[in-house]
Amino acid sequence: MQPISVLVVDDSGSVRALIRAMLEDEPGLRICGEAENGREAVEKVLSLKPSIVTMDLQMPEMDGMTAIEEIMAVRATPILVLSDLADARNAMLAVERGALEATSKPTIDDGCALAARLKMLAGVPVIRHIRRGQAVAPTHISPQMSVAPILAGAVMRAPSASEAGRCEEASTDQGRVFAIASSTGGPQALASLLPALPADFPSPVLIAQHISEGFAEAMASWLNDLCPLTVAVAREGEPLRPGCIYLADPSAHMTIGTDQRIQLTPCAESDIYHPNCDRLLASVAEVYGRRAVGVILTGMGRDGARGMLDIRRAGGITIGQDEGSSVIFGMNREAILSGAVQSVLPLDAIAKELGWLARFPPAARQAVTP
Repeated sequence: MQPISVLVVDDSGSVRALIRAMLEDEPGLRICGEAENGREAVEKVLSLKPSIVTMDLQMPEMDGMTAIEEIMAVRATPILVLSDLADARNAMLAVERGALEATSKPTIDDGCALAARLKMLAGVPVIRHIRRGQAVAPTHISPQMSVAPILAGAVMRAPSASEAGRCEEASTDQGRVFAIASSTGGPQALASLLPALPADFPSPVLIAQHISEGFAEAMASWLNDLCPLTVAVAREGEPLRPGCIYLADPSAHMTIGTDQRIQLTPCAESDIYHPNCDRLLASVAEVYGRRAVGVILTGMGRDGARGMLDIRRAGGITIGQDEGSSVIFGMNREAILSGAVQSVLPLDAIAKELGWLARFPPAARQAVTP
């Protein structure tokens, strides 16, 4: 079997040398080349045809953002953005423009984690992504999906005072509560799903998305910019408000207490998933029962399958993203196979279903227990 070839792109020679040192002895990986700016990166993608690219963003001559657009236009290739945390907002825009994932630049102790991530992402099929300004679906999102919000490309902003106020008003009463679990491919899926929810969506939405530490605020800001609803990182003790979307920070596991307020538990070093989807879904099942709606999207691993089953057994509603619209048919596949998922839908149909469920009285739909 041919090793996975990696093109390392960074204007810092020391960073390139560090990445090479971490990966060159890793079984199944091969450094096929290096580039010190975006223009050279595009040229080497065409000549070397790497399996995957690690991409810095701040570089001379051509920055990483432009390079990503060019690569996805001329030879679609999986791209992992390695960014300084100070540049996390641009890292989210890089994901919008075609990169598969973004994470912080590695340290000497991150070799195994980086290698594992590259091996996993190198197997993700990507498609050609026309340069911005032309109406076509972005990479690894099925052409039939609704992608207008992703293509909008508006500048990110913080919530306005009026938007922030929407999350300080009336609390959730007897309506539904929605919990979403996602991992690899999740940011792109959420950027398609959440903007399709109506501005008067009457329920709170809780999201556990596997993401690198330090990127939650940037992701929430990016999604907030795309959405008619307010998106923010969840805070300890916060009550759930209708029409507000709460994103878990990966430094803590988000759950809901019996007082219907957000609880944050710091992640332990031994925890595999940050944040943990099962914990969120299980707590929503326990507190809200048949008022709970669980949604499991694209992602690798099994996290979320057990929590989805908890929601179904509690009388709630469960929805899984289908294989055709998933970047990685993993977490959702496990949930489907376990019998936890009642409805399997393509991504572009999930928002419509959520809008219908938010307005449909829980008592009017009889629970089905596997």
